[in-house]
Amino acid sequence: MWKKLWIFVPLIVVLVIWEIMSDVRVVNPALFPPPSDVARVLGSSTTRSTLLSDLSSSLWRMLAGLGIGSALGIAVGLLTGRISTFEKALAPIIHALRPLPPVALIPIFIVWFGIGDMAKVIAIAFAVFFPVWINTHIGAERISHVFLWSARLLTRSKGKLFRSIVFPAALPFIVAGMRTGIAFAFIMVFVSELAGASSGIGYRISVSHLAYRIDEMMAALVVLGALGALTDQVFVRGTRKMFPWLSLEGTKYFFPVIPGGVEGSHYTCGTNRVRFLDFGYAFARNDSLFIFVFMF
Repeated sequence: MWKKLWIFVPLIVVLVIWEIMSDVRVVNPALFPPPSDVARVLGSSTTRSTLLSDLSSSLWRMLAGLGIGSALGIAVGLLTGRISTFEKALAPIIHALRPLPPVALIPIFIVWFGIGDMAKVIAIAFAVFFPVWINTHIGAERISHVFLWSARLLTRSKGKLFRSIVFPAALPFIVAGMRTGIAFAFIMVFVSELAGASSGIGYRISVSHLAYRIDEMMAALVVLGALGALTDQVFVRGTRKMFPWLSLEGTKYFFPVIPGGVEGSHYTCGTNRVRFLDFGYAFARNDSLFIFVFMF
């Protein structure tokens, strides 16, 4: 417990130093309001209700853009990573668009789709697509041919190969790409709301800037940062819950097994003894070696 609390010590030290410097006028309190003033703004009922309304607007835009961009990135990445025809047709176009700064395209999206939520969601999805795609593409491309050859002995269904071999093997790369995509989504939702919106955290910061309310700006930034950290942690814990084998360090061997394994039964591969689990996967451990088994 104490080890977990130690991570907050640097933050507390910074806040205390910041408070003291503002109180003794080392810095201008009007430009750098002390943490106590920011906390007072967050505790205000009026500010709290306003921030909650803005937060809900920003959150749904971010989640919508993240979902669309991630879904497209995963689907296209799996296709370009495993099917050469798709790679030759789509990869050059994607690589040509990837260096474009998503922030620079927001004015174009506003012209095309209006100043409403659609332009913001599309801008977020555009930014999220590329890190998810490149990670998924690399993950699908680097699957050992031995695993695919072994799987083809058991099934000729390409859909089953993608579902049972390609997707799970690329999943660690997909998760890494989506974590990067979450950061991009928060950046884009903030910038797109600055460019034109009537609600949202970015809009609230812009209005506070015009009114010269630095304390309200910092309060909104605190909320945005806390939401970003919380979203990342929820995503990480959720993926570990749904795919527990991702948390096993050294998991890098994948092979199909003959159907018919039941919970509690075992499968022997060399010196490794594999126990089938109730959710259809199996693990084998030999010292530091983990083996992950896909069941058809």
